[in-house]
Amino acid sequence: MADSSFDIVSKVDRQEVDNALNQAAKELAQRFDFKNTGTAIEWKGELTVEITSSTEERAKAALDVFKDKLVKRQISLKALDAGDPRQSGKESKISCSLKAGISQEQAKKLGKLIRDEGPKSVKTQVMGEELRISSKSKNDLQAVQALVREADLDFATQFVNYR
Repeated sequence: MADSSFDIVSKVDRQEVDNALNQAAKELAQRFDFKNTGTAIEWKGELTVEITSSTEERAKAALDVFKDKLVKRQISLKALDAGDPRQSGKESKISCSLKAGISQEQAKKLGKLIRDEGPKSVKTQVMGEELRISSKSKNDLQAVQALVREADLDFATQFVNYR
């Protein structure tokens, strides 16, 4: 019997983030506490979002609105890396980048966790920005998925390519 496998990845669904951003922008335009503050949220590149406002407090509040919209769309906040507010002329700006991909260091840490605490029949293999887990037993693979879900990792994980 051939080995079953799945991949652990850290990806962000850009369309869902775009939907969350549009919802946040609409809410910022409609809410009374954001009237006449010049608060805006927009894309700055492929995986970077910028929040602009006249005051630092309103910029932070806009970031909270954006985070709320991301959570409602099942996007982990571990994938969002928000910087500190910075002054740019008369405006405060917050740059937020979305993290995608598992680094070599993170993959090694995850592989060690699986080898140490997971079933012994499981094999791990780093493949670029993802980690392939394989085993003859599908139950062992499900045990690994449960282990990864329970682990306190500093990056978002998804399971894809299950076969």
